[in-house]
Amino acid sequence: MTGTFDILIKRAKLRSQADQLFEIGISGGKITALAEKVTGDAAMVIDAGENLVTESFVNAHLHTCKVYTLEMMDDEGIKAYHGSEKSMGAAMTAIELAMRVKEKYDEKWIVKNVRKATAYAAIYGCTHMRAFADVDTKAKLEGVKALIRVRDEFKGIVDMQVVAFAQDGIAREPGAEKLVREAMDLGADVVGGIPWIEYTDADVATHVKTIFDIAEKYNKPVSMLVDDAGDPGLRSLELMALETIKRGWQGRSLAHHGRAAALYPEPYLKKLEFLLKKAGMGWSTAPQTGPMVAPVQKLHQDGVLVFIGQDDISDAYYAFGRNNMLECAFLSAHTLWMSTKEDQEILYDMVSTLPARGIGLQDHILKEGAPANLVVLDQPTVNDALRFHEAPACTISHGKVVDKEKMLHVVKTREW
Repeated sequence: MTGTFDILIKRAKLRSQADQLFEIGISGGKITALAEKVTGDAAMVIDAGENLVTESFVNAHLHTCKVYTLEMMDDEGIKAYHGSEKSMGAAMTAIELAMRVKEKYDEKWIVKNVRKATAYAAIYGCTHMRAFADVDTKAKLEGVKALIRVRDEFKGIVDMQVVAFAQDGIAREPGAEKLVREAMDLGADVVGGIPWIEYTDADVATHVKTIFDIAEKYNKPVSMLVDDAGDPGLRSLELMALETIKRGWQGRSLAHHGRAAALYPEPYLKKLEFLLKKAGMGWSTAPQTGPMVAPVQKLHQDGVLVFIGQDDISDAYYAFGRNNMLECAFLSAHTLWMSTKEDQEILYDMVSTLPARGIGLQDHILKEGAPANLVVLDQPTVNDALRFHEAPACTISHGKVVDKEKMLHVVKTREW
């Protein structure tokens, strides 16, 4: 195979054919050659050193307006969210405690924190994020404005889908619906809700309907946090799936968390799986950030599009995190007890190709003709990639090598 390339990667191992070495040609932002031998001129040649080259990582769920706010809070939110019990019975209390930081919200300091988290994403090989910004009468539009600003700064390096997220509810938070609509007018990419925190079943249904009404008006995807507490009676995921089917929003609707599913009886979980597949919905979970987890293995085995997000970075819900999706997969391997070779491959998919599908990316897969969003790892196997969860030797976003030194500068200074 011959050609002229912007980038030519040599001596690359692929996950699907680890016993062979390949060469990958990149031109015009796309993978234009993939073979054991590629000939032609290239502006840049990268030696993979017989290590893995894979699709880049995707973070489908990060509360980005809150990153690095833990230092502004006490430990009461984390105590309530994690606590000593695995049933997460105080999850609502944790949300209410975490609200306090929003009294201090200001675009000026939020944007600096978001830059740091987004630069870390680039360093750790994550080229796409779905980024949540709280929208309510306390946060107002400060988080959305900060995320939109950073989205534009990092365009082509880390593509950010900004979610206007009604964190404190719709029915229980008068004025939130208006602010979500204003956030969409500002340029937010996704309409976000959290119906399970409403006080009554009727208000939960109103919340779901309102979010879809806004999504229809602006022709945008939907992301909702659903049923994230130790209560098997929570049913907002079911309502979301039914509304997705009713509105014809298949492939544009993404559920997040859903930890209550760990307590659902088998017949009801089967019903949910059927609805999710009919709705074409993905399910983003974060096994590393809470003491109760959704039944990830079963959902995956039964054909549900389920995957892993970062969720939080150093905030009132989770003290750690680096926007390192390999680290999330490594931690999830322990939380979920997924350690066989097959499990490790699934976990790798859950931080790369599967979340890409969940947020609507096209052809996020290593093949000719696909967008060139790739990582060149420092490790030869998936096992080693998970074991060490180090930054890739090289990240390629939209056909260009990410300037790691610039990203490190952003991390250090929080300036663009």
